Amino acid sequence: MTFQRYELKYLLNPTQKRAVLQAMDGHMELDQYGRVTIRNIYYDTETFRLIRRSLERPCYKEKLRVRSYRQVSPEEPVFVELKKKYKSIVYKRRLSLPEGLVSQSLSQNTPLPVSSQIGHEIAYFRSYYHPLIPTVFLSYQREAFYAVDGGDFRVTFDDHILYRQDQLSLCSEVYGTPILSPGQTLMEIKTSGGIPLWMVHALTQHNIFKTSFSKYGTAYQHMTKQQQLGGLRYA
Repeated sequence: MTFQRYELKYLLNPTQKRAVLQAMDGHMELDQYGRVTIRNIYYDTETFRLIRRSLERPCYKEKLRVRSYRQVSPEEPVFVELKKKYKSIVYKRRLSLPEGLVSQSLSQNTPLPVSSQIGHEIAYFRSYYHPLIPTVFLSYQREAFYAVDGGDFRVTFDDHILYRQDQLSLCSEVYGTPILSPGQTLMEIKTSGGIPLWMVHALTQHNIFKTSFSKYGTAYQHMTKQQQLGGLRYA
């Protein structure tokens, strides 16, 4: 499974979110899953090389994570995702495998039990940044909307974004430290082309501006601050 698109991010207050939802009426519909809780485990080096590089806003950056859309058991499928960004275009490559096999492969540094182009890309990434370890469990609640005209224009709203450095398993419950202010929502516009005029007008009218925001990056900055204060310790 592959994705190639622009992903634009905006931090909204409650009034701005209501305005955008109103503008979307008639143009977009909530997808079949409704409101879901997404769980992610990010993998990085012991020195957090990947996220430190990402926060420097280079022309090219990449990350590896494992994702599920609900709490899973070891027998249930999860997604192993290699996400790259080059000159504002996001490329996402992912595999679906049972959680137990993925956890065993990544913890024991053994190959994933799959032979495919995406599998080879993930294997190369793991080899290049070896050794990789799980560093952060990051979860959030998401509402995803699709365009009713059949285009690939999508809008997602993420809130209750939490991170933690313990219980790094997609089989575990959701809890952690919030990284957004109360009432704040992260909106993402995902498209392979342009933004519809009705959305452009809504963004302009309500002073909604694009921002650079990384969930993992923000969590890392929180962790670094807490470590400096003597609160949290890296895993």
